[in-house]
Amino acid sequence: MPQVSIRTHAAPDHHPLLMTASLVRRLGLRLPAHRRVFAAFFLYAFGLGGFFPRLAELQRLMGLTEGQLGLGLIGAAVGTLISLTFAGRLIERIGHRRMLLAVPTLVPFWYAVAAHAQGPLSLFLILLPAGLLIGAIEVVVNLEADRVEHVEGRRLMNRAHAFWSFGFFGAGLLGVLAARLGLAPQWQLALMVPLAFVLTVLLLGGFDAAPARSHTHSDTATPRFSKPTAGIMGLVALSLSALVLEGAGIDWSAIYMRDAMNAAPYLGALAVATGAFAQAVTRYLADNHVERHSPPVVARVLLLVQAAGNVLVFFAPNAALALIGFALMGVGTSVLFPLAMSAAAQRTDRPAATNVAALAQTAFVAFMLAPPAPGWVAQHFGIRWSFGVGLPLVLLSLSACRTLAAGSARSGATPRPPGT
Repeated sequence: MPQVSIRTHAAPDHHPLLMTASLVRRLGLRLPAHRRVFAAFFLYAFGLGGFFPRLAELQRLMGLTEGQLGLGLIGAAVGTLISLTFAGRLIERIGHRRMLLAVPTLVPFWYAVAAHAQGPLSLFLILLPAGLLIGAIEVVVNLEADRVEHVEGRRLMNRAHAFWSFGFFGAGLLGVLAARLGLAPQWQLALMVPLAFVLTVLLLGGFDAAPARSHTHSDTATPRFSKPTAGIMGLVALSLSALVLEGAGIDWSAIYMRDAMNAAPYLGALAVATGAFAQAVTRYLADNHVERHSPPVVARVLLLVQAAGNVLVFFAPNAALALIGFALMGVGTSVLFPLAMSAAAQRTDRPAATNVAALAQTAFVAFMLAPPAPGWVAQHFGIRWSFGVGLPLVLLSLSACRTLAAGSARSGATPRPPGT
C-alpha cells in the first residue's frame, strides 16, 4: 500500500509573523548581553529625547503659557506611574524581547503626535500613552540589567543608566542640528520614528531575555504600595534636589535659554544636550568612585557641584556660562538617586523590596511635580526662579547625607535593589 505524504498549507516556519521575526533576528547585530542592555537603555532615552530640546519652539506653536505647558507635560508622568504600578504581570506575559522591539519606536511616535497638540488637555492626553510605554520599558530595561549583572557577576547599573543619558544626548544633538538647519520640530520628531525603528532592529534584533534570577526568600516580591518610614523619608530628602533639578533641566532649559538669554533655538536644544552629556559621563565613571570612597562622600561632592551649577544658571549673564551651569547640574544630579536606592535596600527595618518600593513611589511624586511647579514659578516670577527654587532643595539634600552613612553601617556590602 503506497504511503501518502500529507503536508499542511501553513507550515509553522512559513507563517508571516515568524518570517518577520526571523528577518529581524538576522538583521540584528550580534552583541554581548551587557551591550544589548546598554543599547536598550540608549534607545529608551533616544525615543523621548527629541521632544524636549525643541520644547521652547513647540510651546509657542501650541500657544501655551508656562503653567499650561507644565500641566500638559505631567501626562507622561501620570502614565509612567500607572505603568510602573500595575503593568508588571502584563509585561512578563508579553515578554521582554517583544517589549524591547516595539516600545523604542512607539515612544517617539507618541511624542511626534504630541508636537501637534492644540492645548494643555490634548497634550496631557497624548503624553499619557507615551508615559504608559515609558513605565513599561523602564521596568524591562532595569530587570534585564539586574539579571545580566547577576549572570556576569559585575556591576552594570550605573553604566547602563549612563547609556540612557547618552541616548538622550544623542537625541538632543539631533535637535540642535535640526534647529540650526531650520527644520520644524514636527518634522524632526516625525523623522525620529523611522530612525528609532532602524536602530532598534540593528541593536536589539538579536536580543534574547536574560534568565530570571531565582529568589529564595518570600519577601522579594515588591509590594504595590509601601508606606515610607522616617528613614526612607530621609533618603527622599537626599535625592529630592536631584529629581527636581533633573526634571527641570529636561523640561525647562530650552525655554530658559530662549527667555533668559534671548538665545537662538539651537542653543536651547544644546542646553538640554549639554546636561545629558555631563550626566552620562559621570554615570559611566561613577562605580569606581563609589567603591573607592564612601557613598556619603560621593553624595556631598555631587551636591556641591549641583549647587554650583544651580547658582550659575540662576545668575548667568550670558549663554556660555548658562551652558556650563547646566553641565554642572548634570554632573550633580547623576547618581544621587541610585545611591539612595542602594541605601534603601540595605536597611534592615523591613524587607529590602518594601523599602525600595517606598522610596521609588514617594520620590516619583516629586518627579511628577517637576514639570508643573517650575512652569507655575516661571509664569509668575520668571524662568530663572524655576531653577532658583532648587537651591533650598540642595541644602535639604546636603543635610540628609547622613542617611547614606546610616544605611552603609547596616551592611558591609553594597547591594543594589532589584529591578532599579
